[in-house]
Amino acid sequence: MDFTTQPEGAHFQIQNQQKQNLNALPFQRTYDGIKRLVSTYRADPAAKSNLEVILAYPGFHAVIFHQLSSRFYDRRMYVTARVISHIARVLTGIEIHPGAKIGKRLFIDHGFGVVIGETAEVGDDVMLYQGVTLGSTTKERGKRHPTVGDRVVVGAGATVLGDISLGNDSRVGAGAVVVHSVPAGATAVGIPGKVVKTRGDRMPGLEFERIAACPEPKPMDIPEAPILAQESWCI
Repeated sequence: MDFTTQPEGAHFQIQNQQKQNLNALPFQRTYDGIKRLVSTYRADPAAKSNLEVILAYPGFHAVIFHQLSSRFYDRRMYVTARVISHIARVLTGIEIHPGAKIGKRLFIDHGFGVVIGETAEVGDDVMLYQGVTLGSTTKERGKRHPTVGDRVVVGAGATVLGDISLGNDSRVGAGAVVVHSVPAGATAVGIPGKVVKTRGDRMPGLEFERIAACPEPKPMDIPEAPILAQESWCI
């Protein structure tokens, strides 16, 4: 910009305005992030308004608290970060370590009992149901928690342990205990978790856009009950 054509002192005004824009930028990013997160939770058919999401969705609150605590953690203010995460756990029943890396639009459905460890990495558009644990199997320092790809769904009560990965678009069934990596697009169920479906052959009941309705139960004799239980994947 040619300041010679500007009135006297105009370049100082421009510099001040630029500084104000830079100072406002983090707040603008935070505001935009909250708007995107609200829109994510509004995808839940139970959500009736933005105000309801902001006031009464613990998953929403947990993510906001984590955004705050992670800022202090990145600045090595570990005690402050852990205090904030502890307050979030008391208020929401969800524990996300400040050191965990959380992607965009994380959706925690109901959320009570969700635990995400320090070195866990969660991608974009991930959905976690209540009782999910992204935990560790060792006390050694370093990467010891799972890496979750984009668009992953983890069912209620599932436990994912160790430095393993859940590939993009993968699914983990309710109650599963996963200790080995799951390929992209695959579905793992059981204890220990085993891959039972691969990309292109997804199981019903685990989709986020929107969660598929479980089929109506069919009449059965008592001896058929265990077989039907193995074939049902609704959560």
